[in-house]
Amino acid sequence: MLSRPKPGESEGDLLRFQSQFLAAGRAPAVLLVKKGSRRGGDASLDQPPLQGPRDVVLLDDLPDLPPALVPAPPKRARPSPGCPPPEDEDPEERLHKQDEHLTAVLTKIIERDTRSVAVKLPVASGTAFPPIFHRSQGQQERPALPGKRSIFAQEIAARQLSAARVLAAGEAGPALDSPEGAVTWETPVPEDQGCRLPGSSCNFQGPHVVTGKGLRGQEAEHEAQTIHEENVARLRAMAPEEILREQQHLLAQLDPSLVAFLRSRSSPHEQAGEKTPEEPKAGGPPDGLREEPRVPAAAVEPRREDELTPGAPAPALPISPHREWLHMDTVELEKLHWTQDLPPLRQQQTKERMQARFSLQGELLAPDVDLPTHLGLHHHGEEAERAGYSLQELFHLTRSQLSQQRALALQVLAQVISRAQAGEFGGQLAGSVLRLLLDAGFLFLLRFSLDDRVDGVIAAAVRAMRALLVAPGDEELLDSTFSWYHGASVFPLMPSQEDEEEEEEELPAEKAKRKTPEERGQPPVDLARQDVIKGLLATNLLPRLRYVLEVTCPGPAVVLDILAVLIRLARHSLESATKVLECPRLVETVVQEFLPTSWAPVGGTPLPSLCRVPCAAAMKLVRVLALAGRNIATRLLSSFDLRSRLCRFLVETPQALALPPEEAEALSTEAFRLWAVAAAYGQGGDLYRELYPVLVQALQVVPQELTAPAPRPLAMQRIASLLTLLTQLPLAASSDSAETSLPGHLSSITWTQVSGLRPLVEPCLRQTLKLLPRPEVWNALGPVPTACLLFLSAYYQAWSQQPGLCPGDWLQDMEHLSEELLLPLLSQPALGSLWDSLRPCSPLCNPQSCVSAPEALPSLVSLGCAGGRPPCSLAGSASPFPFLTALLCLCNTVSQAHKGLSGRLAAAALAPSGLQNYFLQCAAPRTAPCLTPSSMWALRQESHLQYLALSLAQRAAALQPVPAPEAALHHGVALALLSRLLPGSEHLAHELLLSCVFRPEFFPERASGGPEAADFSDRLCLGSHRAPKCGRGALLAQACCDLPSIRSCYLTHCSPTRAGLLASQALYRGELGRRPALLLPAPTEPLLLTDWPFLPLIHLYHQASDTPSGCPATDTVGTARRALQWVLLLENWRPRALWAVPPAARLARLMCVLLVDSELFRETSIQQLVATLLAQLCQPQVLPSLRLDCPLPGLASFPDLYASFLEHFEAVSFGDHLFGALVLLPLQRRFSVTLRIALFGEHVGALRALGLPLTQLPVALECYTDPPEDNLALLQLYFRALVTGGLCPRWCPVLYVVAVAHVNSFIFSQDPKSSGEVKAVRRSMLQKTWLLPDEGLRQHILYYKHPNSALPEGFELYSPLPPLRQQHLQGLLSGVLET
Repeated sequence: MLSRPKPGESEGDLLRFQSQFLAAGRAPAVLLVKKGSRRGGDASLDQPPLQGPRDVVLLDDLPDLPPALVPAPPKRARPSPGCPPPEDEDPEERLHKQDEHLTAVLTKIIERDTRSVAVKLPVASGTAFPPIFHRSQGQQERPALPGKRSIFAQEIAARQLSAARVLAAGEAGPALDSPEGAVTWETPVPEDQGCRLPGSSCNFQGPHVVTGKGLRGQEAEHEAQTIHEENVARLRAMAPEEILREQQHLLAQLDPSLVAFLRSRSSPHEQAGEKTPEEPKAGGPPDGLREEPRVPAAAVEPRREDELTPGAPAPALPISPHREWLHMDTVELEKLHWTQDLPPLRQQQTKERMQARFSLQGELLAPDVDLPTHLGLHHHGEEAERAGYSLQELFHLTRSQLSQQRALALQVLAQVISRAQAGEFGGQLAGSVLRLLLDAGFLFLLRFSLDDRVDGVIAAAVRAMRALLVAPGDEELLDSTFSWYHGASVFPLMPSQEDEEEEEEELPAEKAKRKTPEERGQPPVDLARQDVIKGLLATNLLPRLRYVLEVTCPGPAVVLDILAVLIRLARHSLESATKVLECPRLVETVVQEFLPTSWAPVGGTPLPSLCRVPCAAAMKLVRVLALAGRNIATRLLSSFDLRSRLCRFLVETPQALALPPEEAEALSTEAFRLWAVAAAYGQGGDLYRELYPVLVQALQVVPQELTAPAPRPLAMQRIASLLTLLTQLPLAASSDSAETSLPGHLSSITWTQVSGLRPLVEPCLRQTLKLLPRPEVWNALGPVPTACLLFLSAYYQAWSQQPGLCPGDWLQDMEHLSEELLLPLLSQPALGSLWDSLRPCSPLCNPQSCVSAPEALPSLVSLGCAGGRPPCSLAGSASPFPFLTALLCLCNTVSQAHKGLSGRLAAAALAPSGLQNYFLQCAAPRTAPCLTPSSMWALRQESHLQYLALSLAQRAAALQPVPAPEAALHHGVALALLSRLLPGSEHLAHELLLSCVFRPEFFPERASGGPEAADFSDRLCLGSHRAPKCGRGALLAQACCDLPSIRSCYLTHCSPTRAGLLASQALYRGELGRRPALLLPAPTEPLLLTDWPFLPLIHLYHQASDTPSGCPATDTVGTARRALQWVLLLENWRPRALWAVPPAARLARLMCVLLVDSELFRETSIQQLVATLLAQLCQPQVLPSLRLDCPLPGLASFPDLYASFLEHFEAVSFGDHLFGALVLLPLQRRFSVTLRIALFGEHVGALRALGLPLTQLPVALECYTDPPEDNLALLQLYFRALVTGGLCPRWCPVLYVVAVAHVNSFIFSQDPKSSGEVKAVRRSMLQKTWLLPDEGLRQHILYYKHPNSALPEGFELYSPLPPLRQQHLQGLLSGVLET
């Protein structure tokens, strides 16, 4: 037997197996039978298999192309052998007979015979077209149909009605020949009268569906009747069950619309047959046909819509419809309702809120305003009588299919947003318009609209996006203050992150692994809730804006809107600016299309397109991108050929740029600003050498511009930008060459190249100072005087740092400048008015001027404020801050370089009364201002003036032998300023700590009897029972002597981070090569907290918590002593500095001192300082403000801290009295009962160590005993501690008095409102007291009268009990004695 093929055998093996099988001649296991031909019959099943050579398929004969795909001939089914078909029957006919499908009925269609139909030609008429058929013809006899029926249905009903009338007339009179096609009634034939199914009430009067219409007259009737008889005969032959089954089968197969049509054909006949009697009279028509035939209800019932309510007046239409008008034969009032006059406006009778509606210009319309309808403000359904559109309706219109409607809705929304941000809706709307729009998804609606194909919709979307993102006035503010003292450095306009504190607590490795929300896959919707800009950037906004600029070639307005949006995105953060820079071809498109080096001359007419025309907004975008960082500025200068473009726009004057005058002026201004930003990083030195003649020529024409009768604002901004650029050049000449080794760096500029600029700038300054007595002209100069002063300050700073020059030259020049310019200027009366206006314009003295605008959102930062920017504000046109800040900067530079001029300049600059009044307001205790974007920007500018004035004051104080009277005021201003400095001002904070805050000259009390006065006040304080070992005066004197070591301590614990300090020092010192960016860090909170004097103590506490036991921090005693000394100085001589720190927070910080170490509180110096500070907190004027139930800064829960303090006291105190005083202070009656329960319930063992005598208690004993205790659980703890002996007078005299007083008050209380439980506990406690074996304790509890700390026991006793108490005691004890 041959085996089956196995895996791995080749084709040759298979062929060998086949030859062996054939040679053996064995029978195969499978028999193949070849069936015969279908036409020739079956093949014999017994026929042996064919033997012959095997078939071989040859591929050579196959055609090259595949055969054509032609349909094969139809196949015929081969009949089965058992059922041969009849020879005389046609197979097709047999197939049709067996087909039971519905299509078999409808397949045989008889074609209509049109041979006998007459062909009629159109009738000739005198008009060009056939006459129009008016529906008014025959309208009177047309029946009214119920419901909404079409005109076609009405015509059919009218024809049926007329046919019925004709039939009735034909039966009554002689029969007339009916016209062809008319519907007539016939007398039923006798065969039809009996056509009724057995067991059914249905009577077949004739064919209903098949009428024979279209055939010849005789053939039509005959064919229809034949078909009808066949159907009836077939139905009679079927049982009722079969009929129902076939009916259900047909209904399941037919289309429902076809079924409805067939039933509608039979309905008129059935309705007509209902009136036909079963036995009509012979020789006459049926009874039902003698009367007027019944019209269907749908044709008889009138239209309900056309009916008017009885008694109601007909609606007045603006026109009277006529029946001969097209489609006006039937007046449908509900469709003409919109043509009626609007209903009268409803007078608002109550104060109920109404929906806000806006005009097409975005104006808020009053609810009772009556506007004409031709303005297009009434096309809405809700409140049709009110003009305007609501936000919901405008939102709905933005999704319209018509592009004009979408564009109009977006334009209106843009106008609404612009007016809302401008504050026009303040107080008129409930809620915020911007918040409502953003919550409704308006941000992403704008993003989707940018993807529209219609240019008008894209333009409207871009305009709305600009209105949403770019707050009005933000860019104008930042541009106008660019030339201020460090005005180019701004905060990023990004929301503050809520999780900033959590990030600071993380380890650096964890912070590096932490991903941004975008990296975590946060959807744009969630991002937009936190930050609108981040949400937009996550939707691929930048590539779409690039496509609009590059491909669609938009109009000038769209280009300016897109550039404004890009500027706002670049101001958001360094991350956003980097995305704008790295977007493919975006910056390249902006530079090539809108900053070309050659263009066709442009006149003053509006431009049709900005493509290939220089645009100032494009230059501003590049400048804002360069502000974000040094690397971005380097890439912009090197990759986009900005040097050649700066040369192109600066070589020519604005009048020669072949641009509109204002655009040319703005373009030149932005070019100077971009160069100034690059120069602030130490870049663009080659430009200075190339354009030096241009700069000199521009400076030479400045005096002519300043002498103009009315200075032009754009020209003043251009001059200020030029001076700001020149301010960076002397700093570049003095920078260290080791820092600046990049090619094209400003280090290549030498002092010789910039030394000739001062003679050109100083005359400009003198020219502007002549206008100081004229306020209206002075205010029109803008930042030009400020920029001149800042240039001179940078010039003299760089000159004094030149190593190869003779110091006598610049010293002599400074003296000349002081004698001829500075000192006369400081003594001018006109300058005194500027000093006097400091206080009215100060945002610190007027916190309401920086309140956020009503439409301000946390997720969309803007610099707008509620009151705008009036002239008398920090950023107003009449603000004295920029000029005075620059003047103080120049005075500081001169006094720092020339010590001999320090005293005179400081005395002249700090003497004005306006400055002194301003300092008094700054040092006054006040609530910390709310940090909004507007207030943070304003406070930073204000802090510059205060810092420069304090620097001048401390230089003058160092030269005076006796402290000046204003030294204490200056010190108070320095302390207040230190707690308000924001990120980016780390250098100022470090300098204040280094030079002003701890300077002994700023403590005039040390030399004017301050320590002695402190000791004297302690002796006069009769309410103090403290007996300190060292007086407060001696501690203050020692603290003044230790100020240098105190400063070192605070420089260690309060200095900012090194990276932030280095960046800030490079910014303020003019180190161009070390400036990382002009974009400041995001401000989340001030650099130092309000309780920064306690910061070393807090650090010690945290180090002790994190350090294992037995490993104390290094120099713990010294750090704690210096911090306590500084706090003592502030508590006594600068109490305003600690006004923002609540007394409870100060108490918590003192408790943390004792928690640092188990031995720290034993140090004598620590004991004296803590005891003195505790006595300060327990003064009668301070003690009422000690509240432990309020949230404390830096403390999660005071009860938790107190529990830790009790554990530490119980473990290491050994009965220390100072420790015990801190434990007892929070146990006063007015504080939380939780603190007392924590001691008497969980730490009752600590009572043995609380041996503080009554005479050393820092507060009065009545603070613990009054009012009586009402907490039942605590009273039981008091009684248990007394009865069990855990609380006795020799261990804890203070709490013994407290417990006895409260237990006595409780057991003798006779409050009738007491509950049953309280009465039972009172009775039980009194009974147990009476049965106490300790006679002394029983005597104290029963006979307690009131506290008296002068007695040894601490309280007085009743000799006999009062009658009421005696009676109450006897009444309760009578039952006990009987028992």
